[in-house]
Amino acid sequence: MTASGQRKKAPVPRPNPDHRSDPAGTAPSGQGLAERLPATQAPAPLVDRFGRIHTDLRVSLTDRCNLRCTYCMPAEGLDWLPKAEVLTDDEVVRLVRVATQRLGISKVRLTGGEPLLRRGLPGLIARLSALDAAPELSLTTNGIGLSRSAAALSEAGLNRVNVSLDTLRSERYAEITRRDRLTDVLDGLYAARAAGLNPVKVNAVPVRGVNDDEIADLAAFAAEHGYRMRFIESMPLDAQGAWDRERMVTAEEILGRLGERFELVPVGRRDNAPAEEWRIVGTDAVVGVIASVTRPFCGSCDRVRLTADGQLRNCLFATEESDLRALLRGGADDAALEAAWRTCIGGKGPGHAINSPEFRRPERPMSAIGG
Repeated sequence: MTASGQRKKAPVPRPNPDHRSDPAGTAPSGQGLAERLPATQAPAPLVDRFGRIHTDLRVSLTDRCNLRCTYCMPAEGLDWLPKAEVLTDDEVVRLVRVATQRLGISKVRLTGGEPLLRRGLPGLIARLSALDAAPELSLTTNGIGLSRSAAALSEAGLNRVNVSLDTLRSERYAEITRRDRLTDVLDGLYAARAAGLNPVKVNAVPVRGVNDDEIADLAAFAAEHGYRMRFIESMPLDAQGAWDRERMVTAEEILGRLGERFELVPVGRRDNAPAEEWRIVGTDAVVGVIASVTRPFCGSCDRVRLTADGQLRNCLFATEESDLRALLRGGADDAALEAAWRTCIGGKGPGHAINSPEFRRPERPMSAIGG
């Protein structure tokens, strides 16, 4: 199976073949069909059948990555999407504009693969930050190249970053990622903080027998440097299909390891954020744990995902997708895109069912979905 895989398509409204849209969404009112809503007209919320309101959009900019993390993909990598299948900047901007102006999306996170591999990224961020009803913009990255780009990304309008870092040991980093680039990641973290991309969040996936002995060390590192540490339970989203529940370090275990060194005070969950947070007593440091497997938070999920090739997913573990790229390139107007979006979210299930016998892994791995 390739990174793109074969997906079952969810039904979406068909565009009027006589219509032609302005792909960049820049036509003034009365010219073309990609018109902006009046600034005073609030969009109807994007609600599913369980009453969950969706305000957080994850946009994957590429399925490519410059690391080969053992828990994510094989050493040889994957078959990347052909360039023609990846959304253009104009298409990304238009879809985000529809999402913010017509659907009430207020937060957009740019993901990958590795989003820093996207050419012209500062220019794309500048266009997104200049939209009417501009969203809060964040980016999830492995940190390689961030030291060179953090200032430009901040200047373009990026608000904050999440940086993946599973270990503080150079040899171990090279074993996990199959690349000797730990120094680059640390430099990227420093540059992000200096550029004002705060709070800088550090994401780690503890794996039993690999890096679970560094949980407290990572938290101490983040506290020392003013970063916000987040630990994420590993999930069955690797390309190899080798995920093993026995090697997953649970939220309870993570908190146990932290409790051996620190006194923790519960902070709770911020709005609908995926992380439960604790403050380290005697510091300003906050540590978060994302327990997607053992403490599912599906009941308050407000996220929707757009893949690099323009497929809309209403859940990280969705087995169906809605093809927005086909609508875009087929001449759909904004109303048709909005309708497709609402249809997709309307079909969202109650939860991912990882802990149920009926659970089915998505055909796409995480690198092809977007974090």
